[in-house]
Amino acid sequence: MRELNIEALVENLDQVLQFVDEEIEKLECSVKIHTQIDIAVEELFVNIAHYAYKPDTGPATVRVEVEKDPPAISITFIDHGIPYDPLAKEDPDITLSAEERGIGGLGIFMVKKSMDSIEYEYKDGQNILHIRKLI
Repeated sequence: MRELNIEALVENLDQVLQFVDEEIEKLECSVKIHTQIDIAVEELFVNIAHYAYKPDTGPATVRVEVEKDPPAISITFIDHGIPYDPLAKEDPDITLSAEERGIGGLGIFMVKKSMDSIEYEYKDGQNILHIRKLI
């Protein structure tokens, strides 16, 4: 397992993606899976950067673990911001047009649909969001 501790700022997204991509490259995975993971990481980290410490900023931890059997990657996001469970929000009605649908929720919905598992807990003053993708 590798861990990156970084300030939760949108400007640090490239560093977070590079960190995760270094681990993904250890696996033999398709471009589609790699892209799904990158989109999920971007969505989750940007949400932390925008909302966890609003209006201030604070630290975020990104943990990456590569699993061998079965091949998978697990990524955990940890922040000490405002308690927020993104999984508790109702999924958007994607049958509606963009104009009819309410704002927000589509990014988390995409993460839920593209990852094999996603779990949230608030523990010891920390938001902990864990995603896992089979390779």
